[in-house]
Amino acid sequence: MAMQPYRDRGVRAQVAESWVRSAAAGVQADTVDAPITLAADVLHDHREAHPLAAVFPALDDVLGQAARDCDAIMAVSDAAGQLLWVCGTPSVLRRAEAIGFVEGSNWDERVAGTNAPGMALRLDAPVRIIGAEHFRRSVQRWSCAATPIHDPSDQSLLGVLDITCADELVVPQTMAMVRAAARMAEAELARELLVRSRPGGSGTERQRPGLGATLEVLGRDEALLRVDDGHGRQSTLRLSRRHSEILLLLAAAPRGLSGDELAVLLYEDDVSPSTLRVELGRLRSLLGDELLASRPYRLVADVSSDWLAVESHLAAGAIGQALRAYRGPLLPRSAAPGVSRLRDGLAGSVRRAVLASREADLMSTWTRSSWGADDYEMWQAQLSALGTRSPLRPLVTAQLARLDRELGTGTEPSGIRTAR
Repeated sequence: MAMQPYRDRGVRAQVAESWVRSAAAGVQADTVDAPITLAADVLHDHREAHPLAAVFPALDDVLGQAARDCDAIMAVSDAAGQLLWVCGTPSVLRRAEAIGFVEGSNWDERVAGTNAPGMALRLDAPVRIIGAEHFRRSVQRWSCAATPIHDPSDQSLLGVLDITCADELVVPQTMAMVRAAARMAEAELARELLVRSRPGGSGTERQRPGLGATLEVLGRDEALLRVDDGHGRQSTLRLSRRHSEILLLLAAAPRGLSGDELAVLLYEDDVSPSTLRVELGRLRSLLGDELLASRPYRLVADVSSDWLAVESHLAAGAIGQALRAYRGPLLPRSAAPGVSRLRDGLAGSVRRAVLASREADLMSTWTRSSWGADDYEMWQAQLSALGTRSPLRPLVTAQLARLDRELGTGTEPSGIRTAR
């Protein structure tokens, strides 16, 4: 029922994925407005304490005024999807109240369905949603363009900048304008950070950051290494598969590894010590002595990684964030014993957390991935978590039937007969 608008026309893949997530989260297409999650008595304090409060006046001056001039709305949300500021002419703001697009409302996909601010948060990328692409019917008279705003100190997500208006006003130029305003806000935040870090500034930081490295290994056969030398110079390296494995294993052992320890983790069979020394010599010539040290072998830098971010989210109980950050198995084609152990451990931790959450939208994200498409137990758990009226029940039932045929079990999982 909820998918009706798309039966007779094409739909962009990222919009279709968002509709599935919205339905799995229990959002109803007929719901009129978005929920209020910041009451009026706490909204003011919440937004005054938010980092974007420092740049909101500039955003309002540049983009807010442009929105008013063309009868549109500028909105700024926090990282949870809560609208902190909603700016426009009185007449357009009154119309927006009818769908709950007001300060303090929450437009996360999981509570408001497919919309540009919610998808921009989910994907951490610019998003444009036009009319009927919205999940809730009451919002399909509107269109919106939104882009994330990041903290320049650590690239964490601060919130989203959005323009919402009539269909004909959301054009590619609108997205370009929104992105430019967001980059202006990030530049201003970076400038304020630099001022606070200088001697005599208002902040407490006084030292220039040291050597830093960021390793991306999730869903990739060849790692990306980004190096910041601490003096404002940054470089990005695409590593070979073997060098990717070595960097990953060293990043997972901050105190370092002896040659023998590294060889055991790196090679399936016994190899000559000279083989490992040659590889490490090539890697050192690529990275430099200031990043790769020996006796023991270790990375001499503040190392961050996408897989460590997933582990951090799991440790904090932020399962949704962990799942969003999990872009796939860690170095999926590597057969190195140490890498296989890390890969299986991380995938198992994410999977167990999603199962334990009993949240259908998280399970749907897992089963719609290439690594989770044949996860029979997850499909079963998803079926149990879905409401009896969920439009996803036939899809989940069909996938379980497919796996039954392919696995040759000849049985039906619990709950399918009643679902039919």
